[in-house]
Order: sequence, then structure tokens, then C-alpha cells
Amino acid sequence: MTATPAQPYSPSEPRAHHALRDTLTLLALPLVAALALPAAFAGGGTRRWFGGRAENQRAEAQAAKDAAAAAFYELDTAQRDLRISIETITAVDDSPAARRAVSDFEALGRRIDEASHQYINAVDAHDLDRDDLEASVAARARTELTAAKDELGRVKQDLDRFADGLGPLLGKAETQLARLAPAVERARQGLLAASNALDAVRQSGLKADDLAARLAALGPELTKLNQGAGAHGVPQTLERAERVAREAEAVRVEAERLPEKAAEIDHRLVSLRTRAQALTTRAGQVEPVLSELRRRFAAACWQDLQQVPDQATENVRQAELKLTEARAARDAQRWPDATALLSTVRALLNSTDESVSAAGDRLRRLNAVQKDPQQEIDRTRFAIRDAQRLAMTGRNTPDPRHARPLDESVARLERAIGTLEGRHPDYWHFLTETEGVRQAVARVVAQIRDERGAAPH
Repeated sequence: MTATPAQPYSPSEPRAHHALRDTLTLLALPLVAALALPAAFAGGGTRRWFGGRAENQRAEAQAAKDAAAAAFYELDTAQRDLRISIETITAVDDSPAARRAVSDFEALGRRIDEASHQYINAVDAHDLDRDDLEASVAARARTELTAAKDELGRVKQDLDRFADGLGPLLGKAETQLARLAPAVERARQGLLAASNALDAVRQSGLKADDLAARLAALGPELTKLNQGAGAHGVPQTLERAERVAREAEAVRVEAERLPEKAAEIDHRLVSLRTRAQALTTRAGQVEPVLSELRRRFAAACWQDLQQVPDQATENVRQAELKLTEARAARDAQRWPDATALLSTVRALLNSTDESVSAAGDRLRRLNAVQKDPQQEIDRTRFAIRDAQRLAMTGRNTPDPRHARPLDESVARLERAIGTLEGRHPDYWHFLTETEGVRQAVARVVAQIRDERGAAPH
């Protein structure tokens, strides 16, 4: 439904199309030219003019025709503008709401076609320029043209309401379209920055084959970005641009950090090798500790430590092998492999450190409790009494949920004290029991505090 510029009449063209084209042309004329037309018709026309009722009806019909043409033009313009909005939405959005908007627009299009046909038929049915136009014919033309204009206006109102309802969908689509070009540009710039960072690293003598492979994998994605949203869709292109920018940035950051990572790996290689050597020396000191434990304490106090020397030696040997592999990986600039191997070495040395330290710590604690077990007893009793006071705070009788485990802790401590009697006391069992009692008491204290903290004030 498009108004076209005025052209010479063609004999085969319907008379209504001539009239429609003249009317739309008149609407587009400058004001001065439009004002000059009546004078031109009055002074130079060849049609005979009749006064009276027929001419009045003719004028009213012509006015109705002009008003209908204006309504037709307004509806056509609104439909064209709205079609652009619908195309914007469909280019970005494939949601049910967007599909429903397209369907509703198509339904409105059918109503517009019907109203337009009504208008065109009304124009075609009456030649208002005939010399012998009867008043009744002119009146009928005015009625039909007015009805056509009113229907065009009603459809225009419905179209306007529909356009107002598109606001959220259109806003979302326009936002995505506005993001598209900057997102694609950020992706391109990100790839360029990653490539430059990779070149700089290579010039420093470091290899970055894994980073180069990751960057090369983004090449096809850049090709699709360059092909544009028309080929791949706006949402897909926007998602692709953001992903490419994100991955390119990750490559750039890792490339720029590569010299620092190489230096860090070199430092860890030296540090862990030094630590392995120190643990070798410490592991050799475990056997004398075990000998003293065997000589002075019951078997239960040291049996679980029997394997420490052999295990420590094996762990250090494995750590040194992994260090050799890590050095080879670093020399080949296989950075992920070197990092993983160094983590394994660290875990082995940590485990060895703990087991070697455990032997010396065991002897120290057993010496202390053998010399003065009362200190451990007093420490545990104090923890129990402190928990009992807390349980009684603000109460006449303790809550059974708190009293029961505290009473059991008292009994457990008394049993542990009883194990100290005899010729060869199991001091390690005594220590583990007192530590277990303190842990149980600490759980009761935490429970009481949590309950009181959660209670309403």
C-alpha cells in the first residue's frame, strides 16, 4: 500500500487509480501550488460548472474523497513504520512473544488490506469530475468515501495501539542491535591484542604453542563475525562476539603473564629440591626417635609410626623423580605439565613432612605426660567445668541434651586416668582420650552458644 508520484494516465488504468494518484499528489504539493489550483480550474478549465444542489454535493463528495485519501496515506505510512519495527524485532528475537507480535501484525495487515480495498472501490465507483454528475450520485459517493475514511481511521487506531504494545519487545531488540557493533569491534580488538601479546612473548624466547593453538581456533569465529549478523543472526552474532572477546582476553592475559610464570616455575624447582634434600636429612633422624619410643614406652604408643622412615625415604625418592620430570617439562616449555608435576612434588613433601614431624611430636608429648600427667588431667577437667557452668547459666537444672554428653565426658576422663595405673601405662591412649574428651566438650559448648544466639530476645 504505497502512494506513488503522479504520472500521465494510462488508458488501461482504472479511473479510481487516476483519482487516488491525483489526490495523493495534491497532498504532496507545496502550499502555494495547492492554493493556486482552484484558480487554475476556475479560469482555464473546460468543464461546465452547474450551480445549485448538484455542485454542493460534488464539493462535499470531493472533500470526503480528499479526507479518505489523507486517512489512506496516514495508515500506509504507519504500516510502513511498524513493519520496520517488526523486522527489527524478528531480526533479534525468536521468543513466543515476538512470534505472537508477528502473527498479530499479519492479522492487522489483512484488516488494512480490507479497509484499503473498501477505499479504492469507493473511489473507483464514482467519477466526481463528470459534467452530468447527479446530486444523488455525489451524495452516495460522499457516504461511501466517508465510510471508507472512518474504517481507515479505526484500523489506524488499532495499529497505533498495537505499536504502543510493542514497546518492550522493540526496546529489547534495539538494545541488542545497539550492542552488536561495539561487541564485534571488541572481539576484533581483543584478537589483535592477544596476537600482539603472543608475538611479544615469542620475541623474548619463550614458546607459547598452547596459547597459539587457542588463538588459532578463534580464526573461524572471526570469519563468521566478519560475515555479519545477516548471515548468522543477531543473537548468535552477539553471543559469538562476546565469547571471542572473552577467550581472546584470556589468551592475552596468559601470554603477558608467561614470563612471570616461567620465573615462578624456576623458583619452585629450586625451592622444592632444597626442601626434598632437607627432608632426606630429617627422615634419617626418625629411626633414633623410634628407638627411644620402643625403649621407653608401650608398643601401642609407637606401632603406628613404624613405617615412617621407609615411607619418608620412598616419598622423597618419588619427589626427586617428579622434580626431574618437571625440569624437563620446563625446559621444553610445557608449562601446564611442569606446573602439575610441581604440585605433585609439593603434595609428596607435605605428606613426608607431616609424618616425620609426627614422630618427634609423639616423643615430646609422651615425655611430657610421663613426667606430669596431672597437667593434661587438669586441662581436660577445666574444659569440662567451664562447659558445665555455661550449661547452668540462667537455669536451675541443665538441659539433658547438654548434661548427658558432659556427664559422659567426666566418666570418659576418669577411665582414661585409670589407664595410667600399672607397670607400663599406655600414655598415648591417655592423650588421645583426653583430646577426644575436650573435642566432645567443645561441641556441647558450640551447641549451647548456637541455641542461645538463635533464641529471640
